[in-house]
Amino acid sequence: MHEPVADYEKAEMDLLRDALNRSFTERFLMATTLYKIQRTMSKAVITHKPYNLNK
Repeated sequence: MHEPVADYEKAEMDLLRDALNRSFTERFLMATTLYKIQRTMSKAVITHKPYNLNK
């Protein structure tokens, strides 16, 4: 299945245009949200317990 690259380029340009239309407050709120997510993910610990069939 072959999709034209122009669709992706148009979608990217639409996102960039939308971002430029956002106010400084909206940009700040998005940046703080991403920062909080990044901090949460950096503190996350993934633990793994092996599956035990002998229980």
